[in-house]
Parts: sequence; structure tokens; C-alpha cells
Amino acid sequence: MSDPLLSVRHLCKAYGALKVTDDLSLDVATGELHAIIGPNGAGKTTLISQLSGQLRPDSGRIDYGGRDITRLKMHERVRHGMARSFQITSILPGFTVLENVAMAVQARSGSSFRFFGAAARERVLNDAAMDALAEVGLDDRAHRIAGPMSHGEHRQLEIAVALATKPRLLLLDEPLAGTGGEEAENLVALFRKLKARTTLVLIEHDMQVVFALADRISVLVYGRIVASGTPDEIRSDPAVREAYLGEETT
Repeated sequence: MSDPLLSVRHLCKAYGALKVTDDLSLDVATGELHAIIGPNGAGKTTLISQLSGQLRPDSGRIDYGGRDITRLKMHERVRHGMARSFQITSILPGFTVLENVAMAVQARSGSSFRFFGAAARERVLNDAAMDALAEVGLDDRAHRIAGPMSHGEHRQLEIAVALATKPRLLLLDEPLAGTGGEEAENLVALFRKLKARTTLVLIEHDMQVVFALADRISVLVYGRIVASGTPDEIRSDPAVREAYLGEETT
């Protein structure tokens, strides 16, 4: 692998005697979709929270783009091109779809608006927000109030909010949770499209989706990476199959 976009070394996070992240090291290459899988309680969301800056590790180091970001706050990481879907901002149900995304553009650009409601009326913010909505397939719903939309549309909107910050690295924490059928298919198609221009770290329980999309997969068990490799390497690893996969990928 060439120099990774994201490099994690000896990351640790504990709550009392419980080690949630246990001396974890991980590399994510520029341009790849890197999936992180593991059983419930393995520490996947805790890891994503540390990568995004939402949660500070007890020890270890996180390098992003060749820079130590271990102590940077979440909004500082966003400005450096790292985004986490569903965590950058909450969906505001009383605002329109466009206003939700325009506020993310506003935050990224450092606009001095004092009131959120003004964001979508600024042409530059409006145009950038529409571009993000078009990418996720919600541009025709731009002026709808966000609250009444379907769960799958909320997922799409949350991803549009993340994309509006122009990320080089997008962290996706179970983006298909609660979706099914056409809504899940639409999200999978979106991730395929995003792979062409954005580095992605994906946590997802649907193994069919993971093995269809991922360039590389890391298996997390009890806070440690126990295996990393291509989908074929992970699928054929006897220890991984015994510990986690079972018959899920056959």
C-alpha cells in the first residue's frame, strides 16, 4: 500500500476495566472503500467516534493526510476533509431538505450568518447544497420539510449533509440500518458512485453489501483488529469464519 490517507496506531479506549478499543492499528488507503465488520459489542462505533473526533482516545495516534489529528476536535476534522455521516449535524425536522444541507455548506465555508434560516437563501450556499442533494437523488425534494420524509430519505439527506462539507474521507456508521428494499438499494448504488471519488470507511452488518462493495475489510473483535485483507482473503480466513462470519458469506 502507498502512504495511507488514514493511519491509526495503538489506539486505546477504556471505560473502567472494559477495554473497548484495545491497542488497535489500522490503515486506510486513499480511494478505497474499507469496511470494518465484527460482532455486536466489538467496538466498531467507538472506533468511528474516535476517528471522527467525537470521542477522544485514552492513548494512541490518528494520522490523516500525513497530519496528527489525534487531539483535533470534530469540527476541525471536518474542515480538514473528514466527515461522519449522521453525526456532523442532526436533521432538523422543521426545516426544508435544502436548508438542512445549506447549513452544512455554511459551516464548511465559515459564513457569518447569524440565523440558520438565512442559510438556504444565500445563492452560493444554495447552489452547493443543491449539488449535494442531486448527488444523493434528493434534488427534487429540496423544498419539502424534512421531518415527514421516509427513513431511507432521512439517510440520504444525512449523507448529503456530510457530502456538503466536501470530504476526502467519509465515515459511514451502519448507513443501511432500518432500511430495506428499494431504499437500501438506492443507498448501495450511491456508495458505489461515491467510491469513484471519496475514500470511505464503512461499518455495516449486511455482509452481502460489505463483500460486494469493499476493497478491503478489517475484522474487529473485542476492540482489536484480528484480520485485514481483500474480501476474498477475509472470506477464506478460517479463524475469521469461526469467530464471526460463520455461514453468512457462503
